[in-house]
Formats: sequence, C-alpha cells, structure tokens
Amino acid sequence: MKKLILDQIHQDLGGKMVDFAGFHMPVQYEGLKVEHLHVREKVGVFDVSHMGEFFIKGEGALDFLQKTTSNDVSKLVPGKIQYSCLPNDKGGIVDDLLVYCLAENEYLLVVNASNIEKDYAWLASHLPEGLEIDNQSDDWSLFAVQGPKAAEALQSLTETDLAGMKYYTFAQGKIAGAEALISATGYTGAGGFELYVKNEDAIAVWEAIFKAGAEQDIKPIGLGARDTLRMEMGFCLYGNDIDDQTSPLEAGLGWITKFSKDFINSEALLAQKEAGISRRLNGFVMEERGIPRKGYRILNAEGEAIGEVTSGTQSPSLDQAIGLGYLDKPYHTADTEIYIEVRNKKLKAKVQKPPFVK
Repeated sequence: MKKLILDQIHQDLGGKMVDFAGFHMPVQYEGLKVEHLHVREKVGVFDVSHMGEFFIKGEGALDFLQKTTSNDVSKLVPGKIQYSCLPNDKGGIVDDLLVYCLAENEYLLVVNASNIEKDYAWLASHLPEGLEIDNQSDDWSLFAVQGPKAAEALQSLTETDLAGMKYYTFAQGKIAGAEALISATGYTGAGGFELYVKNEDAIAVWEAIFKAGAEQDIKPIGLGARDTLRMEMGFCLYGNDIDDQTSPLEAGLGWITKFSKDFINSEALLAQKEAGISRRLNGFVMEERGIPRKGYRILNAEGEAIGEVTSGTQSPSLDQAIGLGYLDKPYHTADTEIYIEVRNKKLKAKVQKPPFVK
C-alpha cells in the first residue's frame, strides 16, 4: 500500500486510515456528517495526492488527445480545463479525467488513482512516434480546498486573485512560496480550489493552509465526506457509476462526447446515439427509510427488475437517502415511482435529476 507524503500528519490529526485504490488514506477525522456539513458551510481540505498526473508535450499532442479523449480539446486555451473521458474500443470508458491546457501542444491529464497504470498503458498504446507521456503521479501532492470560504482562507498565501478565477480555469503561481498549479475545480459542488504542489513542498504548504485558514475554521476532511458531497451533486465515481462497460451516453456524459471530431470508437457511439439508448444513469431519492447500496436491484411496481443501484448514501444536507443507478426505459422521467430492493424489502423511491442539493 502506498503512503501519502502527509501520512503521519493525517494519523496525528486522528484520521481513520483505510486502503483506498492501493493508498493509505484518511476516510474521516471527526465524523462524516460533521465534515460534510463543514465543507458545505465553511471550508475543508482533502488530501487527494493519490490522483494521477500525466504530462504530454510536443508536436502532435493536440491531435493525440483529440483521438483518445471524448471532449473537444481544440476548444481549450492555456489556463482552461476540460472534463472528459477516455473511450475504449468496446463502447465503455477507460477512465474519466481532467485535461489542463498548459501551453500550445502541452497538457496535463489528471486521472483516477485506481486507474493510473491502466490509463498510462492505454494512452501509450495509441501514442504516435515522437510524442511522450511523462507519468509524474509519484512526484505531486494535491490538496482540494473546498467550501464557500475557500478563497478567503487561501488568499493571503498567493498573489493569484482567487475570487476572480472562473470555474474550470487555473493559474500557475505560488502558494505559501511554493510553485503550484492553482485550479478552480473540485468534486464537491461547494466551490473552491485544487492545489498541485511538488512533494517536497507538500508539508509546508499543508501547514500554511491551516494557519492561513484558521479564522475561517478550516478543517481536514476525509474521503467519506468527499463521497457524500459528490453524491449530492450527482457526480460520477469511476468503478461505481461508470466503468469499462458503461457508455458515456448511458452515463449522461453526452455533453463531453463531441461527434464534431473523430475519436476512438466514435462511430459506434454515434450509432448508439442515433438508435437511442435503452438504459440511462438516473438519480433518485428514497421515500421510505433505507440506504441504497451499489448492486441493489431497482424494481417497478410489479416487482420486475428495471435497473441497478451504482451509488447510494444518506445525504447529510437533506437528511434523506439518495442514489444513482442505471434504469431501463421508460423509467427515466422525473418523479417516476420506483422501488429499491433493500434486504429483500421493496422500498419506495422516486426518480430525481441531480444535483440533489442546489
């Protein structure tokens, strides 16, 4: 199991450590609900240094990414970021990722920790001669400072105008004197920033963040709250809601699947779009008490299986159970009554389009 640079710091802070994607990670400190609401209302910091970073630079980098990613990379200019996916050649998704345009023909790809080796092998297998992928995943630490008070908590540490940054833009500047990539992104829907720093600067930057954010009551936050926060927004989690077998169109990711260009398996996906999809990822809210879990069957009123839960949790903001799952047609319409099979009981739920928390 790999350890983060801040592993001992997380333990000293009382972090409950678990194995996540092969990394020793803090799942919670004070408790999931407390941490979740703290991010929604104030500001918290996640150590997500397990994420992967690939750098691609050179003539042909744009053409390569146009072929291997689903979104239109030509729309990016330096300082802009794009959410995208790596389609496989069977109609599914190798991974979802962020694409950062650093300069002309120079990009940073940020991929899921559990898929670093798989993604690298996939991209390398399609790499044209003369272009290289530099996997620097082991060299970088990543801190997600999330919540409505994030800019206020961090501003004293940088000359970059944080409040002026638009969503899905980034700046290359300094945080607490360390070179950093400052990104106006996050996986919580609460606003904030993701800070990429070299490992040798990680401890000093972490300590500076907590010192600077003391007035805003900044707190460390674990992976448990990261999951419930993303669930409230309806954000996909690779391995649950999307995987090698799920089409981006079925997953509601048609908005990052651009048929104005030629990419891996685009012809088959276009044919699927034109034919119409038979199942789709939907959100739902429970109307009876019970927590939906991955793999639970979704039923209609007659008790027939019409889908399967991919993610589910008790929403701390709503104090109500929510979930995501693939549903067959014609059960996609909002407010459609469905049932979740929880321990052999049929519990009533209704279809609701995320985000669950506005």
